[in-house]
Amino acid sequence: MTDTTGEAEFSASIDRAVDVLAGRRIAVLTGAGVSTDSGIPDYRGKGAPTRTPMTAQQFLSSAEARRRYWVGSHLGWKVFAAAQPNDGHRALADLEAAGVANGVVTQNVDGLHVRAGSGRVVELHGTMRRVGCLQCGQVFDRRDLAERVEADNPWISLPENVELGPDGDVTPASADGFVVPVCSVCGGTLKPDVVFFGEYIPVEKFREAEQLVHTSDALVIAGSSLVVNSGIRLVERARRRRLPVVIVNRGETRADQRAAVKIDGGTTHVLRALAERLPGLL
Repeated sequence: MTDTTGEAEFSASIDRAVDVLAGRRIAVLTGAGVSTDSGIPDYRGKGAPTRTPMTAQQFLSSAEARRRYWVGSHLGWKVFAAAQPNDGHRALADLEAAGVANGVVTQNVDGLHVRAGSGRVVELHGTMRRVGCLQCGQVFDRRDLAERVEADNPWISLPENVELGPDGDVTPASADGFVVPVCSVCGGTLKPDVVFFGEYIPVEKFREAEQLVHTSDALVIAGSSLVVNSGIRLVERARRRRLPVVIVNRGETRADQRAAVKIDGGTTHVLRALAERLPGLL
């Protein structure tokens, strides 16, 4: 039996969002929920496992911790890199191309907005596409580094039923014998270009996100519960400028009371509906 009541309520919520956003240039903030339809799990959604990601302090202070991290990061990256943008990512790229969206601020490190065609993407927490040397600053493409990791560790392979984390990590069964990659220029410690737990978002990166919100007329939040402070800070910037906020997320967020419209649902369907209707109302 079709749930016509649920469909009607969902359609009405889309209509309300369109009414709020029509004629406005929007900034978009995305979280892990935008990428779940690409096969990447989120941190806090229903059924998400409890995770204890490695902190920056652990990574920097222990060679054994770095070994464990690099095993899991490499295994996870192989699955992570194979993920493809979904229609929600493409919808946001379409909104930008139509001049409706000014760009995307994302808490994700998966690079899927870039691959979907979005031109202005502020990656608040960095990206798994790059790895940098903490000593000399040399930057490496993750694909090239992955080839080196596999050449140094020919035995490494993905376990069956791998449980991928939202940050492209896998908890390895063992790190014994793994050869940790080092900088090919100076032999220094390598670290993916992502913000670890215990690290701060670079000031210039957050300013770029603030500027995107500042030059917009509305803020759309998609797939984020806003537990991470960087997200709620951007909502506060929007509130100060009296910008309408539309939230699309499964479950509660920290800013539901501040939203002009809250749609409790998946992001892919909603973002596609907005991309089909808003360009004609600009």
